[in-house]
Amino acid sequence: MQTVKFASHNKIDKQFVATLRKNVNDYFKENNLSTKANVTMVIKTITLIALYIIPYILILTMPMSTWIGLGLTIVMGIGIAGVGMGVMHDACHGAYSKKHWINQTLSGTLYLLGSNVLNWKIQHNVLHHTYTNISGLDEDINTKGPIRLAEQTPLKWYHRYQFIYAFMFYGLMTIVMLANDFTRLFEYSKAGLVKIQNKKITNEYIKMACRKMIYLCIVIGLPIWLTDFNWYQIGIGFFVMHWIASIILSFVFQMAHVVEGAEQPTLEEELNTDWHIHQLKTTSDFARNSKLLSWYVGGLNFQIEHHLFPNICHIHYPKLAPIVEKTALEFGIPYNLKPSFGSALISHIKRLKQLGRPL
Repeated sequence: MQTVKFASHNKIDKQFVATLRKNVNDYFKENNLSTKANVTMVIKTITLIALYIIPYILILTMPMSTWIGLGLTIVMGIGIAGVGMGVMHDACHGAYSKKHWINQTLSGTLYLLGSNVLNWKIQHNVLHHTYTNISGLDEDINTKGPIRLAEQTPLKWYHRYQFIYAFMFYGLMTIVMLANDFTRLFEYSKAGLVKIQNKKITNEYIKMACRKMIYLCIVIGLPIWLTDFNWYQIGIGFFVMHWIASIILSFVFQMAHVVEGAEQPTLEEELNTDWHIHQLKTTSDFARNSKLLSWYVGGLNFQIEHHLFPNICHIHYPKLAPIVEKTALEFGIPYNLKPSFGSALISHIKRLKQLGRPL
């Protein structure tokens, strides 16, 4: 795959980038803060992992009714989505710690969802963060089954109703990943993206197959062996856990990029645009004042700050957001902000409607 660099010759754009970096660096220097995780983040990490692990242990060790078991699988889904957003995400970006082994270890929490860290780093860190909202390069806005998320992709008659049915399909995201991780790895290898990561495709296939087998044995096999639930009850619980996690993850991801005001430019349009400006054009913050939401979603409601500074731990984003917004507005650069979760969700639904009709 050919690497493309964004380059602007506009002096004001360059001045904006320099000023933004200085303002953010000054914040950390003046407050004598590390850009990485702190004690609060460690406590949060333990809490979110426990939200997934403890219900699983209870299911394995305590007799319970079907409905209680189902309730615990819902809690597991909430927990693992929180781990993905609030722990794994920072670790995969190298934002959790200055120590590589800590980031590498916590990146591995993605295996608790049955997914693959290498695929995630290529799809998210490399493609999504470099080519945000550019159709054909950013897989986050690729057509997903019957859901059209990009203006440049073919429009079908049924897309007219996607604002109604999309949310049902959003719930299948992590289950689909269990299988399509293999084909995605093959496609990444063909594009030369695996080699860039200094990985050998054969080794990665073997490791991925082994990890997925171990995951299924633990999450499905152990409950079949150790509990009184029928195999189909365990299958339903497994599906519910993944559906809950997928719905949460999909909502948060989509409300940052597939909303009103988040542009979907072509690559040709952006070649003469500074990368930082590109991130502001294609990304949106939402519900910045909701402390509980910000805690749970790992600061992904501060998506602009995350895209501009992916190596900074998300616990700092609430303080950085006013700095970034003020700097952007001083230079006349739009800053896309949805004031609440509800307004962001409505904006996403409106965008789905727009994408389901001819422009």
